[in-house]
Amino acid sequence: MGERYRGRMGDVVLLGDTVRSPELRHEVPLGIPDPFLYLERNGVRHVVVASFEIPLLEAIGGYALHPFEEFGIDELRRTSRSHVELLNELVVRAVTAFGVERALVPPTFPVLTADRLRAAGVEVVPSHDEFVARRRVKSGAELAGIRRAQEAARAGMTVARDLLRSASPNGAGVLELDGAPLTCERIKAAISAAFLEHGCSAEAFVVAHGAQAAIAHHTGEGEIRSGEPVVVDLWPRDNLSSCCADMTRTFVVGEAPAELAGWQALCREALDRALAGLRPGVTGKELFDTVCDLFEAAGYPTQRTKADGETLTQGFHHALGHGVGLEVHELPLLNLLGHEPLVAGDVIAIEPGLYRPGFGGLRLEDLALVTDGGSENLTRFPYDLAP
Repeated sequence: MGERYRGRMGDVVLLGDTVRSPELRHEVPLGIPDPFLYLERNGVRHVVVASFEIPLLEAIGGYALHPFEEFGIDELRRTSRSHVELLNELVVRAVTAFGVERALVPPTFPVLTADRLRAAGVEVVPSHDEFVARRRVKSGAELAGIRRAQEAARAGMTVARDLLRSASPNGAGVLELDGAPLTCERIKAAISAAFLEHGCSAEAFVVAHGAQAAIAHHTGEGEIRSGEPVVVDLWPRDNLSSCCADMTRTFVVGEAPAELAGWQALCREALDRALAGLRPGVTGKELFDTVCDLFEAAGYPTQRTKADGETLTQGFHHALGHGVGLEVHELPLLNLLGHEPLVAGDVIAIEPGLYRPGFGGLRLEDLALVTDGGSENLTRFPYDLAP
């Protein structure tokens, strides 16, 4: 892959860890929690790293591996005033030793390290588009991780549905199960356990009810009542690959209000239309426009119809979707700015929704892989309001 960039913008240089840097995790599919250097030059993928990480990297293969000792870490431990100073000096020594004159780096590259490289005569060239392009097409290992994460999302959604299905309203309309109120917190705990059973985890996700559901990312709290919407939006991360999934369903225990039932039909049609149009070459904006056409014809405002400066809180007030991979929200985007054509290998979350403040919201979301011939829906779960 290095030859793709060399001579055009520079040699690829990455610095960080694979826990927090999706750019590094894409190149080195291994959990390394401490900073290390990744460098591509003349078609060789160099990794400069702590020596105890090398056996695991050797098992992956495909890298020229260099322990920190090769660039004088023992001397630097005696002479450097801080760990940051030591690391930056190691990077300068390695980058200059490999003969790099122009370093192509992502926008997240550390500023202090960039300054040190420039002082050493290395031109540092930040690029957003190049590193996004690298991650757009998922590797086999990443796609396998996304599929595992999506299976965990399905398991979590099943747990939520089954708890809602088993609950009954008391005299005040509050759902109860096994003699206790059914709360968002109780459902979240069960979902988290399902994630763990499938080798996944999530720092946060949505189980929001009633008026909370009108706020797209309200994570939800409190007792759930009969007849109100319950939006369940799950984005677990696969612990092995660090890749994510994303899916949403909306439930109502008891009789659904007519307004909500109408939203369900519209959002299902919007999802079907977007999935039918998902293929290489189509843009995110084209898919977004398709769904806006539907919602606007039904009388709902969208980002296309709102006035400049207006804060839109009802109707279809967010984007249609986004890419999913090592981050749950990544490019490409399905919105007014989604001008770049989709490519085979993109994984896209499509999430039409309708909302009204004080009443609630309804959102449906599927995850799909763009293929050479169209797309594959990775989500397997019913869309019914009734659990």
